[in-house]
Amino acid sequence: MTGGIARMTGIVLALTGVVFAPPAAAQGLALDPTGNWQGTLDLGASKLRLGLHVTRNDAGLYNSTLDSIDQGALAMPVRTTTVKGAEIVLELPDLGAVFDGTINPQSSEISGLFTQRGATLMLSFSRVEKVESVSRPQEPKPPFPYTSEDVTVENTAAAVKLAGTLTRPSGTGPFPAAILIPGSGPQDRDETLFGHKPFLLISDYLTRRGVAVLRLDDRGVGGSTGNSTQATLDDDASDVGAAIDFLKSRKEIDSRKIGLIGHSEGAMVAVIEAARSADVGWLVMLAGAGVSGEQVLYKQAELIALAAGASPDAIQQQRTWQETVFRILKTESDEKAATKKILDAWERTLLTLPNAQRAEAEAAKGVMESQVAGAVTPEFRSILAHDPAPLLRRIKAPVLAMGGSGDLQISAEQNLPAIAAALASGGNEDYTITSLPGLNHLFQTCTVCIPTEYATIEETFSPKALDVMGDWIARHTQSSPHQ
Repeated sequence: MTGGIARMTGIVLALTGVVFAPPAAAQGLALDPTGNWQGTLDLGASKLRLGLHVTRNDAGLYNSTLDSIDQGALAMPVRTTTVKGAEIVLELPDLGAVFDGTINPQSSEISGLFTQRGATLMLSFSRVEKVESVSRPQEPKPPFPYTSEDVTVENTAAAVKLAGTLTRPSGTGPFPAAILIPGSGPQDRDETLFGHKPFLLISDYLTRRGVAVLRLDDRGVGGSTGNSTQATLDDDASDVGAAIDFLKSRKEIDSRKIGLIGHSEGAMVAVIEAARSADVGWLVMLAGAGVSGEQVLYKQAELIALAAGASPDAIQQQRTWQETVFRILKTESDEKAATKKILDAWERTLLTLPNAQRAEAEAAKGVMESQVAGAVTPEFRSILAHDPAPLLRRIKAPVLAMGGSGDLQISAEQNLPAIAAALASGGNEDYTITSLPGLNHLFQTCTVCIPTEYATIEETFSPKALDVMGDWIARHTQSSPHQ
């Protein structure tokens, strides 16, 4: 998921590169593309605002950067910009995308087509004085009433070094401590998603309440070594074990009160480590799974499709396709062979579709290939195979499991009762199960609650959810009140 399991389809902007165009004098350029521009990609269920910034240097070379405003990705360099007369072309080969636009005679609008991996959308940019920005009012700002320290955690068994931040309250301690574990995909220490930084917010909130917090960049992200997509849930749990050992070595930390806070896939990782380590003093599962990863993925696809208005037939077709893919992933361990089998199955599936639907599916082949590339990784395979119930039955430490009623990625209705049942059957005598109304997978207050809405919501993490978590942790660690 983005902060979760889902591999969402659609246009996702993550652009890198430099720009080049022939000198203006050689083009006979009459129109002026330089300046600030803003447009909107209509993705159907949501809209994605884009900002374009075009400059030209003394040699006549153009430089462009792109903002994905709602995703919080700013000043991303465009690889190649070509301007000829009224035509401007932005080439984004790393993303498999191209924008081919025309500048109007007044140089006030650029209209054209944005194509990415087979999907083509109309896109118009209007000249603006300043590109809009997203508002993230909850993001903590310095100065902070606590200490923040850059640290490195070594997982020597895996030959991996993880860069992160340890925040701790003022004073000598020893303090209870939390390790934050993010969702799927390469995540930084703040679990940055769509311009939101939920782990930065949670870290600030808990540290102000007397709890030290360690948050780490995933393998291969920021200052960390390794590769997160090649890491299984067990590999990630070994990183958490190394983080626990790191905290135990710190004199400011109370080694008896080290807890784990895992979000989405991170909750799966936390459950694995809590089931095998006596050093885990308490556990918070944020949008965690109580049923197998496979069942979570089936329900996730169904709920998102329903919210998008898909027909029952379309939902059944999607389920059949998922079953085909998952069967291949469970029986073919080689990535290249699994990729070929899935793509061959896709081609056979296309032949069964009506002409109009087949044409639409063929146009999205690039998106399908990108999804398959993510599905054959060790990370995704381990999510698919994950069964939390036997692990939950072994956990005797206090557990708080929180979910949002609007979570379409890891359904609270599906998973919270299963978590409770497993903990109870294992004899755990201290667990709390909480479903919070109106919150999505990121614990934002949501309207339609679909993943494409995450970016448009100003709230990063519900204050009510923060207090539920903070009060529970305080009761189980005797942390100090708000500072």
